[in-house]
Amino acid sequence: MDVITAIKSRRAIKHFDPSHRLSEHDIDTLLSLARLSPTAFNIQHWRFVLVQDPALREAIRAVAWMQPQITDASLLIVICADLKAWQKRPERYWRNAPVEIREGLLSAIDSYYRDREVVQRDEAMRSCGIAAQTLMLAAQALGYDSCPMDLADFAEVGRLIRLPEDHVIGLLLAIGKRTREPRPRGGALDSDEVIVRNRF
Repeated sequence: MDVITAIKSRRAIKHFDPSHRLSEHDIDTLLSLARLSPTAFNIQHWRFVLVQDPALREAIRAVAWMQPQITDASLLIVICADLKAWQKRPERYWRNAPVEIREGLLSAIDSYYRDREVVQRDEAMRSCGIAAQTLMLAAQALGYDSCPMDLADFAEVGRLIRLPEDHVIGLLLAIGKRTREPRPRGGALDSDEVIVRNRF
């Protein structure tokens, strides 16, 4: 499936076939593609928690408005980010760059993130969103459906997955095979409501 068709056909699916299983090959493919998503300074701070334990999925569903896709989808991913990835051996992110470029980037990373908690969180959320879109389009291209989710008590989800203190949850993502066609699209706003040229 080409990317334009994947964008046009992707929908947030609520009803998944609970008997369907993704192959490990397809899971690996999805995650390999997600890892190609861009991040500022290439710090790759996303972390993909694959929730495969049925009891854990039930517990997450209980704190996420009882959304059925949490337990019924073939794959549930909690998309997180490490807020402090910028300072955890950042030389790894540019190990293939020439020394002078690597040193300049490491200095820029430190200057950009140090003592800037809001920037760290904002960048984490942007990266989670970009990775989620990559996963949704990749799933669509592979013949699967998906549903991004944010109706959850993320503090409790974090406790359930043992989220480290320096990490944050961006969103939940369900992937699998739909059992129902989605409802018609709710309606897109007119372009003049959402497209601004140069200034508001």
